[in-house]
Amino acid sequence: MSSSADNSIKMWIFDTSEGDPPRLLRFRSGHSAPPLCIRFYANGRHILSAGQDRAFRLFSVIQDQQSRELSQRHVSKRAKNLKVKEAEIKLKPVIAFDVAEIRERDWCNVVTCHVDTAQAYVWRLQNFVIGEHILSPHPEDPTPVKACAISACGNFAVVGTAGGWIERFNLQSGISRGSYMDMSERKPCAHDGEVVGVACDSTNTIMISAGSRGDVKVWDFKGRELKSRWQIDCALVKIVYHRYNGLLATVADDLVIRLFDVVALRMVRKFEGHSDRITDVCFSEDGKWLLTSSMDGTLRVWDVILARQIDAVHVDVSVTALSLSPNMDVLATTHVDQNGVYLWVNQGMFSAPGKADSYGSGREVVSVNLPTVSSGEKSLANNFEETKVNPEEAEDAHHFPVSDQQIPDLVTLSLLPKSQWQSLINLDIIKARNKPIEPPKKPEKAPFFLPSIPSLSGEILFKPREPADDEKDSQAGEEQKTRDKADFPASQFLLFLQSSAKDKNFAAFTDYIKVYLLQLWI
Repeated sequence: MSSSADNSIKMWIFDTSEGDPPRLLRFRSGHSAPPLCIRFYANGRHILSAGQDRAFRLFSVIQDQQSRELSQRHVSKRAKNLKVKEAEIKLKPVIAFDVAEIRERDWCNVVTCHVDTAQAYVWRLQNFVIGEHILSPHPEDPTPVKACAISACGNFAVVGTAGGWIERFNLQSGISRGSYMDMSERKPCAHDGEVVGVACDSTNTIMISAGSRGDVKVWDFKGRELKSRWQIDCALVKIVYHRYNGLLATVADDLVIRLFDVVALRMVRKFEGHSDRITDVCFSEDGKWLLTSSMDGTLRVWDVILARQIDAVHVDVSVTALSLSPNMDVLATTHVDQNGVYLWVNQGMFSAPGKADSYGSGREVVSVNLPTVSSGEKSLANNFEETKVNPEEAEDAHHFPVSDQQIPDLVTLSLLPKSQWQSLINLDIIKARNKPIEPPKKPEKAPFFLPSIPSLSGEILFKPREPADDEKDSQAGEEQKTRDKADFPASQFLLFLQSSAKDKNFAAFTDYIKVYLLQLWI
């Protein structure tokens, strides 16, 4: 076994001839530099992660053996031929990417944007390899690609550049299918400044884009014409669009998250609370929650319907990227100067609800620390220490938590799904139905079993079959008849026969038969 600073552990096997180096048997590896952006994939079973180590990885949440790095086509071979390090051959770190699962088996379904790179690259997760097409928007005046998005149908990719250019490409062929231009700008482009984000709706009807100067524009996806626009008073940093509720979340330099209704073209929500730069934003699958992270170390959960904060967590290391699983049970985060991807469990789905006055208020901010080796040893040692428990607290621990709003001696409604408590109503009927009619009986005969008895010789000795009651009676009757016959006196015929058989000479017996037959004839 060996390990190194590249965040990998390898197992080697010595099965070659003498003098040859060992062969790599198996290994586990992760990012050797902190990840920059992550996203759940395949219904929450995998996580796509891009790091500063120029690696684009696919992590498995269920089984670590399925985790791997996406291939960039013969990196080791090219690095050996050029006599350089593999990191110098790889693409620059990914700063943004988008993925679509609908066309995974047909063609490339991932688009990535890289640091100071004027091209966007496509990847095929079916084969875990980089694609053969390179998307180059506006090759006459190339500028670094800053944003990308894949349409809901999985056929098109939209990329935005630092020069304000937005272009649409076909993912199957890699051919450009037109660009979006606003003629009211000073030059023919989509935005006057850097494009910070692009998004497509669920029906390929509209495309939303945002510029660094605070302008948000809605385009006709097919016709590439500008439909509407609105202006925000400060510079924009990031946008996130939810395809099912039609809400667009914008992050600005004033540390305010604004939610816009793209159809009604108006602001519907406004969330404030972060005190430092906002690093990432994501919606829940149902669109009811909005999760945000900031460099102030807080991770906040906002309820879009109630328009207020419902939870807040302060982490000792600031969160740089986050992603919530489609089932809303696991949250994945990355942190400053941390090479790992951390998974958090939604306690609201796996534990009893807390007090009603604290839940949904956002007043309680929980402070947590990331797990480390030192803290793990400390927590392990604390498990063996004896703790004094108050008897009153121990007695209250066995009871279900009761909030201040509940009235004594009254029924409290449950928040569990109907499938879990509906069977309690018909519990007696279910027990009566499942009760067996008669107790199970042992089979009378099992002819395919050969019982054996233990022996010292090691040979298998079978027990003789014990006769049944009817067979025992018949055997006893035959033995009794044999005894009765043995009581009669022996005849001359029988004596000659027995003596001849004993001497093995039947001459006397044949003479007796001849005389006996002659007497009968006369």
